[in-house]
Amino acid sequence: MKESKVKRSRALGIPLTPKAIKVMERRPNPPGQHGSQNQWRRSSDYKLQLLQKQRLRHQYNIREAQMRSYMEKASRSMGRTPEVLITLLESRLDALVLRSGFARTIYAARQFVSHRHITVNGERINIPSYSVKPGDVIAVHEKSRKIPAFTEALESIGNIPPYLDVDKKNMAAKYVRLPELQEVPIICEVNQVVEYYSR
Repeated sequence: MKESKVKRSRALGIPLTPKAIKVMERRPNPPGQHGSQNQWRRSSDYKLQLLQKQRLRHQYNIREAQMRSYMEKASRSMGRTPEVLITLLESRLDALVLRSGFARTIYAARQFVSHRHITVNGERINIPSYSVKPGDVIAVHEKSRKIPAFTEALESIGNIPPYLDVDKKNMAAKYVRLPELQEVPIICEVNQVVEYYSR
């Protein structure tokens, strides 16, 4: 049986969906810990690194094999590994659909891309891992703009990251530049993720 997203959120200590935010406000502790708020502080270095890796992986809704592949690319690059890793993950089409406010969760963003509701530079793309380049324009396909889910997502949108220029009226967003690590709205210690894969 599939683990619920709320249960997964509580286990990781981060909200992955709007529903999880509400549940975790009432029940902030991990399931089965009986009020133990400091379980992660008492964990070994390995467990802490594993937790951070799992947090990052689930925030982008990617498989372990994909995560390892991104990590290998980042470690081979000329830049700082943590920054390059986040740039690679954040340049995924599904991640940018989420950041642009076209979807309320990474799960919805992935589904929208897979169902061909999203275009890049006017061309329909149905690959969630598609790597968007600075200057590319992401948009909801014209025939899909009346779908309530897109309107609802844009109505509830929070802060737009500075590396995106969003046109709500036309449901389009330009990927202006590569993000800086501190600008990306993720919850995890990226250095510990790198350490986990460096073992």
